[in-house]
Amino acid sequence: MSSSRKIPAIFYRNESGSEPVREWLKTLDKADRQTVGEDIAYVQYKWPIGKPRVDHLRGPIWEVRSKIGNRIARVLFAVEESEMILLHAFVKKTQQTNPADIELATKRLKEWINGQSN
Repeated sequence: MSSSRKIPAIFYRNESGSEPVREWLKTLDKADRQTVGEDIAYVQYKWPIGKPRVDHLRGPIWEVRSKIGNRIARVLFAVEESEMILLHAFVKKTQQTNPADIELATKRLKEWINGQSN
């Protein structure tokens, strides 16, 4: 992988200073955290890419898809100004991504763009 193509991954930070995706990652066990981290790094080096590792959800929102054990993890992100903004993360419980998860990521992206979180 060529480092010249790497886009930096930036954690969304809310007004109170918390970083929801980083906090979610800390709840995972070490092996799962490593898997998700490797998948994010893969996207950083290979962007733009598509399925099966990445899927476009809606508008500027994309998801990194990670298999952790017998579960499926998702990290929702957007690429703004050549940065991968990590907006929301969860373990998927249903076949389709919950629209509320996409809406939350979209809301956080708007906050990021408006300068409230960086």
